[in-house]
Amino acid sequence: MDELRELRSRLDRFVAERDCDQFHNPKNLAMALAAEAGELIEHFQWLTPEESCALPEAVHAEVELEIADVLLFLLRLCGKLQIDPLQAAHKKLDLNAIKYPADKARGRATKYNKL
Repeated sequence: MDELRELRSRLDRFVAERDCDQFHNPKNLAMALAAEAGELIEHFQWLTPEESCALPEAVHAEVELEIADVLLFLLRLCGKLQIDPLQAAHKKLDLNAIKYPADKARGRATKYNKL
């Protein structure tokens, strides 16, 4: 929690020093987040499941940076919308536990409404 708070503070300082906040409205941040997620996906496109688990070192380093971009834009979006991402994640896990009971969902990739 403290590390996340520290990262958000560092990100806020980075944005303030560059006067980028004027561009960081929820719409733009959501679009930037989607673009960065797309860049992350590109690294896995056309790989077999086995290849995706054994990335070459250089590709792994690129994936790491794309994950960082996704996280940073997500944190900015959370800040703009006053959302605590950890609290939201816990809430979503609680909801998913109800939608996907372990006894019905274990080992299945079926959507909750088809269990």
